[in-house]
Amino acid sequence: MPGLLLGDEAPNFEAETTHGKIRFHEFLGNSWGILFSHPRDFTPVCTTELGRAAKLAPEFAKRNIKMIALSIDDVNDHLSWCKDINAYNKDQPTEKLPFPIIADSKRELAVKLGMLDPDERDKDGMPLTARVVFVFGPDKKLKLSILYPATTGRNFDEILRVIDSLQLTAAKKVATPVDWKPGDEVMVIPSLSDEEAKKLFPGGVCTKELPSGKKYLRYTSHPK
Repeated sequence: MPGLLLGDEAPNFEAETTHGKIRFHEFLGNSWGILFSHPRDFTPVCTTELGRAAKLAPEFAKRNIKMIALSIDDVNDHLSWCKDINAYNKDQPTEKLPFPIIADSKRELAVKLGMLDPDERDKDGMPLTARVVFVFGPDKKLKLSILYPATTGRNFDEILRVIDSLQLTAAKKVATPVDWKPGDEVMVIPSLSDEEAKKLFPGGVCTKELPSGKKYLRYTSHPK
């Protein structure tokens, strides 16, 4: 079945966008990247999502994340839609957003990446693109995949939180527990011995006592 699995390398596709033609790997460069798809231009939920994404563009930039969207309409429609998105944000209704939108009117890229929602169809009976979130690392490999149906809008604050976790755990030998937020305690990964943990985390490691007697719940402060 077409689509991407965690650890897969992103295809180096060419595409027309609202910022001109791109080749995906060159667009990403050495940065992290987020690709988020949308069912269709001039639709209500998509407009609110892209408006929120535009407002959060500085937060993604702080994290060295290149942003790019995809929708199954052409560039001219995208540019016209951008005016509505900016107006929704109470900004000047220009054709520019802080990130490009890929034109995929033939749905070729949506099919290749496994983005179509079989239950949501347009007036012609064609399947719409689901709300997919792909996060790629600097190695161009897929680090996160979230799939929402066309009827449910995404939470971009949660997407930023997950990216913070991905970037932290890629650099440090830790994992982030339930409801973790930047600055909270983190967990020492199971593959690290107690001796190794003491050396890596001089601030100390706290182990929670459990009825099983197994010492796998090990916490440490947020690594610098």
